[in-house]
Amino acid sequence: MSDRIFGVFGLLLAGFYLWQASVIELSFISDPFGPRAFPYIIGVVLAIASAVVLWKPDTEPEWPAFSRLFEIGIAAAVMIAYAMFLKDYGFVACTTVAAAYLSWRLGARPVSAAIAGVAIAVGIYVIFHLVLGLSLARGPWGF
Repeated sequence: MSDRIFGVFGLLLAGFYLWQASVIELSFISDPFGPRAFPYIIGVVLAIASAVVLWKPDTEPEWPAFSRLFEIGIAAAVMIAYAMFLKDYGFVACTTVAAAYLSWRLGARPVSAAIAGVAIAVGIYVIFHLVLGLSLARGPWGF
């Protein structure tokens, strides 16, 4: 039953997405496909995938225990907090904390998780900011 609900929700979302793509304004200077092509492709793929899920659902899933659902909720809350604090505290600090927590919850020991958090944050900073020159959120420490 949950797959069918998901399929109906996906079809409704695809319909909304296609409708929104159809109201994108066209400029007189655009590429041959126009700005609507990519959103149309995404909407059609979403509609097809949702129809397949609706037409041929899997067997009823076994939902995890409440403690596992709570843990998933906490991980989602960490990612929301990451997005909220990114501008104030900067990319490196927020990524270090989020990556360390998620590494710990994925099975790393606390010290290893902390090291992984620092390595992930610094590694991404070096690649994206220093090598590729992309702008990342600066915190109070300038990085």
